[in-house]
Amino acid sequence: MTTALRRLIWWLSAPVRLPWRAWHAAARALYRTRKRVVHFFTAPAEEHDLGTIIETAAQNPRTLAEHIEAFRPHLFRALLVYLLAVAVAFAFLPQLLAFLTQPIGGLDRLQAIEVTEPLGVTMRVAMLAGFVVALPYIYLELYLFAAPGLHPRTRVWGLLAMPVVLAFFVMGMAFAYFVMLPVALPFLLNFMGIPTAPRPASYIRFVTGMLFWVGLAFETPLILYMLARLGWVRYRPLRDNARGVIVALAILAAVITPTPDPVNMLLVLAPLVALFYLGLLLVRLAERGRASHA
Repeated sequence: MTTALRRLIWWLSAPVRLPWRAWHAAARALYRTRKRVVHFFTAPAEEHDLGTIIETAAQNPRTLAEHIEAFRPHLFRALLVYLLAVAVAFAFLPQLLAFLTQPIGGLDRLQAIEVTEPLGVTMRVAMLAGFVVALPYIYLELYLFAAPGLHPRTRVWGLLAMPVVLAFFVMGMAFAYFVMLPVALPFLLNFMGIPTAPRPASYIRFVTGMLFWVGLAFETPLILYMLARLGWVRYRPLRDNARGVIVALAILAAVITPTPDPVNMLLVLAPLVALFYLGLLLVRLAERGRASHA
């Protein structure tokens, strides 16, 4: 009788007991997650910070083995997400191709002369689109690998920089697409009055290469800031050698620029110089932050 009564009470209390257990388990999981997050952002840096690790590895390459082993799972996850993003990009290939060929007048303006050419074009477009989509997660994996060697305040700023990294990369691609391409394409397609019927492979390689490299160039301020936070870049030497940096940027602009005329080169050089001075400002702020927490 007692056993039957207990079973009856157990079944009758199930609508109340089960939600309570679920809420209790969720609360415990949230508490453990909160504890891990707080520890992640407040734990002191490892005995050897990131800068010291890289300097030691440069002097003794054998020490790289353990760091490569620690980096491997991060690289694997980032590569897996990138491949998934590329697979998703294949579903939007018609829209992506229409967007990329809009500056030239549409996909009909391209003429393939090889059987495998359209396949190579679609792969290149999907790879670029996948990289843009997976960039936040790739940054997150790199951040998680480097975070133990960073100071707590730098970890917070490193995480907050994730949307900024994506925004700068997209701004660089937008600049290449909306500013550089409208100027470069008419010059290339009508050089010396010779009409050109571009191939899909050459045109897509040209456009995706420009979008990718200009997007990376727009990351210059963030790279300078990160190097300054690590103590590898100083404001005063960088400011004193600004002319040499501008000359190097001019060479880089000449390499990126698809045409030999100075107009397109200046279109690339001007934002690079502006980004350098923005990076110089960020280096100054990073030095002040390091000094205040020294």
